Amino acid sequence: MTKTAFLDLEPAAAGLGRKSFLVGHRLAGHPLFGLPQLVELARTLPPAQVEYNAGKVPVTLDPAQTPRTGLSAEETIRRIEHCSSWLVLKNVEREPAYAGLLERCLAEVRRAAPLAAAGMRQPECFIFVSSPGAVTPYHMDPEENFLLQLRGRKTLHVFERSVLSEPEVERFFSGAHRNLVYRDEHAASSRAFKLAPGLALHLPVIMPHWVQNGPEVSVSFSVTFRTTASARMAHAHRVNAALRRWGLRPGRVGESALRDALKHFVFRGFARAARAFAGA
Repeated sequence: MTKTAFLDLEPAAAGLGRKSFLVGHRLAGHPLFGLPQLVELARTLPPAQVEYNAGKVPVTLDPAQTPRTGLSAEETIRRIEHCSSWLVLKNVEREPAYAGLLERCLAEVRRAAPLAAAGMRQPECFIFVSSPGAVTPYHMDPEENFLLQLRGRKTLHVFERSVLSEPEVERFFSGAHRNLVYRDEHAASSRAFKLAPGLALHLPVIMPHWVQNGPEVSVSFSVTFRTTASARMAHAHRVNAALRRWGLRPGRVGESALRDALKHFVFRGFARAARAFAGA
């Protein structure tokens, strides 16, 4: 018997990796995402897989100034309605039940957009739990992402990649924090996507955005992956960062497919040499 799809990807999947778009999904109400289950998951995950902080923060936030609440991860989820917090459970695909959900979602993405999803790799998933009114600061992410809203409502303010400077992107792919400095003059290039249970938003790699939670507790499930195209882009930016450190002015990534491909292979060559040297 054919399984019911988790994601309603057609025909929007034609924009995969290029633009943000909304699709429907069927994971709202799934028992793996109830707050009691998430409290238990937070209790068992290694500390490195849990990130949480106060939810009343500005759109631009220096990561070194991120405010804490003094609560544990489990207590944060138990009190999420009133403790004004934001929390993410990372890499929950390491738990078999969530890995199964991730793989089904990604299989549907591969079927709907085989060319754009070519070379799909590094599948990961994350669970976000936010208090009413919580803000996620302006930032970018290194993956292709489908953010499935499971409980509550939130608004994602998504900007064009063109608002990012090349040095900003190069620093990010060279290890800088995801948070960015928001500039009012970029507001005209943004679009507000309103998420409710049963809706999911596709966010392409390094598409800058910030999030305003609604008046209820929010639970979201983030399904992410890299592709051949996104990996090559990241490698080209890393090579550009090195060239800029050497005083050169590298060509903008995306202007020349041939030049970007060359930078990708240069990066891979250096990475292989570094691994060989480390293992010598």
